[in-house]
Amino acid sequence: MNSTILRLSRQALLGRRRGLVLVIIPAVLIALAVIVAALTDDAVGYDAVLSLGFTLALPLVALLAATAVLGPEVDDGSIVYLLSKPVSRHVIALSKFAVAWAATVALGGLPLLVAGLVLDSGDVRQAVAWGAAGVVAGTAYAALFLALAAFTRHAVVIGLLFALLWEGLLGSLLGGIKWVSIGAWGRGVAEAVSPQVTGSGTGLTYALVAAAVLSVAALWFTGDRLRSFTLRGDE
Repeated sequence: MNSTILRLSRQALLGRRRGLVLVIIPAVLIALAVIVAALTDDAVGYDAVLSLGFTLALPLVALLAATAVLGPEVDDGSIVYLLSKPVSRHVIALSKFAVAWAATVALGGLPLLVAGLVLDSGDVRQAVAWGAAGVVAGTAYAALFLALAAFTRHAVVIGLLFALLWEGLLGSLLGGIKWVSIGAWGRGVAEAVSPQVTGSGTGLTYALVAAAVLSVAALWFTGDRLRSFTLRGDE
């Protein structure tokens, strides 16, 4: 990874309005957990809040983080100046991903753990399970959305449609989608940590391998796509 690119990406992430939204999303999730914990002790409240955080807040954080570290440079054309430096395109992609991944884990995965502890401090294992699910799914989300940001200027719109339709609506209606659903892979990890989490059925090994394969493939594609900017010179 390149320290200069890491610093510039971190500044791009925190210096825009998206940085504020990234903080608001986990804050709202934890505030919701506090409210639910104060009003009810029913397990349904626990599942509802954690499911909302996992299926909506987590991919949204990953999408905003990934598009913030790369999307603006593609939109305004400044990516050409970055690519003119003698740095491997895949090193650039990995450096961008590292910043997006750190933001996704800190603001998407960790809040799931905190929300779980707020809702039921006596069940630490289930909270850890959701946190682990957030880390695994967040890693895959961040890599996929980074590749999407390198591929198209409409990454935010496409990413939202992917999260809401594929991961959300269709994922809950069609059982077969679990094998190609990032959310299902995360739940597969959570199920292996705590028996309280159910609904995946993919198994731990498949979930980890699938998330790793997608992440590596997405990062390779991002680096290859960045190389094509230089070759075509049209972005």
